[in-house]
Amino acid sequence: MSLDPELAAVMEHVAGAGSFAELVADPSGPARLEAFSGGGLPYSRPDVPVLTANASGPNGPVPVRVYGSGTPVQPGAIDGGVPGLVWLHGGGFAGGDLDMREADQLARELAERTGGVVFSVDYRLARDGVHFPVPHEDVLAVWLWAAANARDFGVLPAKLCIGGASAGANLAVGAVMYLNDVGKPLPAKMLLAYPLLHAVLPPLEDPSGVLSDLPRLLRFTADDCRAMLENYIGGPVAMASSYAVPGNADPSGLPPAAILAAEYDDLRPSAELYADSLRQAGIPVEYRFESGATHGYLNHSAAMAVVRCGLSFLAAELAAAKPFQ
Repeated sequence: MSLDPELAAVMEHVAGAGSFAELVADPSGPARLEAFSGGGLPYSRPDVPVLTANASGPNGPVPVRVYGSGTPVQPGAIDGGVPGLVWLHGGGFAGGDLDMREADQLARELAERTGGVVFSVDYRLARDGVHFPVPHEDVLAVWLWAAANARDFGVLPAKLCIGGASAGANLAVGAVMYLNDVGKPLPAKMLLAYPLLHAVLPPLEDPSGVLSDLPRLLRFTADDCRAMLENYIGGPVAMASSYAVPGNADPSGLPPAAILAAEYDDLRPSAELYADSLRQAGIPVEYRFESGATHGYLNHSAAMAVVRCGLSFLAAELAAAKPFQ
């Protein structure tokens, strides 16, 4: 198999960029990432209603961007409503924002495709002294706010889902585990795109040599993974809470999951291991293997067919979500 040709065509924009962390720290990094994302391809982002709000949390207000709107659901209603999703962008815990394609483009596309509402979370990043549990608490604050206000946006709280990409998927699973442990209502479903859920992963085999030809930005060594997680945790991985590194925790009692994995992604074993863990616990899992894709490919333009395929999978899983409890 080979790399998706549209993705291969934009690789030149990050050639020699170094690791993801190095590119984020580079002043020219955002511009290079936008070029890398296929920003020059013809694409019109969906024009959906967007508003901003704040959820109160233990660390202060957490900004939320709300995409889409539905007719308010009457109190006591147990049927109807539109799909709802609390979404967490990726970025290695230390990067990313609400304007990146993995946040804004995805939210617009899912809101339009499902007729639903996406709550995109501007959680605090692990930089300038911020570490776990601050981002984790931000996510919980927005989840509780979204669940409390879901009906106003046309979403039944019992049908509200949670999800994220890469580090955002980690935050999503950690939040759901906490909600389960303290006996709070759980999301209807978890939507996880190329998640980073484990501290130690087996290396991917690379018989085709495609992985070894990828820009350094798109590779994740064992040292890269450890550095990202230790920066998030604020110390050695060995001292981490299971809410911060949730992959090896017992998933019993968690809701169904839809997991999106990329073929040429050093982190793909994390998606595979977690899917197996959920299945062994009797939890339904829908798993999509995206051929030709690399880690973070939802940050590319939806003008690319491979991105549209991933978005279609997530939209279909969101639309099909049913109350879990």
